[in-house]
Amino acid sequence: MAETATPRPPKQVLYCGNCSLPPEYCEYGGTTKKCADWLESKHPDLHSKLYSTDAAAEGLSNLSVDAQKRAEKDAQKKAAKAVAAESREAERRAASKIIIKRVERNKRKYVTEVSGLEQFGLDLKKIAKEFGKKFATGSSVTKTAAGGEEITVQGDVSDDVFDWLQENHEEIPEDNIEQVEDKKKKAAA
Repeated sequence: MAETATPRPPKQVLYCGNCSLPPEYCEYGGTTKKCADWLESKHPDLHSKLYSTDAAAEGLSNLSVDAQKRAEKDAQKKAAKAVAAESREAERRAASKIIIKRVERNKRKYVTEVSGLEQFGLDLKKIAKEFGKKFATGSSVTKTAAGGEEITVQGDVSDDVFDWLQENHEEIPEDNIEQVEDKKKKAAA
């Protein structure tokens, strides 16, 4: 009779929290520095195995002299690109504004529209849900005519939204939050 092999348990694979590739392949994802930082904070033993000077020297020793020079140049180019991308991202965030608008619907009914949050990497649906719970009103994410998205909160809560953003999101500078009041034009009598 044939012997039945005992099934082996499935192999557990670790995936990077930054680029979602296995850590051995993070160098091909384009965010090597961020991936290395994530791996160092979450799995220091694997980080020391993959990013130690011994591992880098061992990898380079298998290459020819010309290939080593090309690898060093490529590494320098990738590092320069990553630094440039980070600085562009920082400049973009510094220049972007969050606009909190109080819009009059009819008579004394108002809604508050918050736009520009996506520039700071915030999840709009999650924040809309938080606004709905915090202010006990309806809140939704809607598309704008310009092609972006904004959060619409029922009621005049513009001051409260401003305060909430300052308390819960310190990464957003106070200078980048702007409050605007839209008024409907009254029809001529």
